[in-house]
Amino acid sequence: MAAPLSVEVEFGGGAELLFDGIKKHQVTLPGQEEPWDIRNLLVWIKKNLLKERPELFIQGDSVRPGILVLVNDADWELLGELDYQLQDQDSVLFISTLHGG
Repeated sequence: MAAPLSVEVEFGGGAELLFDGIKKHQVTLPGQEEPWDIRNLLVWIKKNLLKERPELFIQGDSVRPGILVLVNDADWELLGELDYQLQDQDSVLFISTLHGG
């Protein structure tokens, strides 16, 4: 069984408005059978942090197009995207690049 993980989750570029305007969240993910990955983290975020309009953050089992995801300041595309296995003390940043006009 995987041990609980302490992870910093941050939202920017307007995405924080979907999370009561709170940009940084220090969260402890509970221990579970399989290791935590970004896919599982998104499900956890939707259940525990997302306050409104989930369709602006989640699309299918991933983030909406236009949301940049950085893990420890590296683009998640270089790390395996949804399959990246989270490590204790990781920092995951979601930045919306979508703007109204």
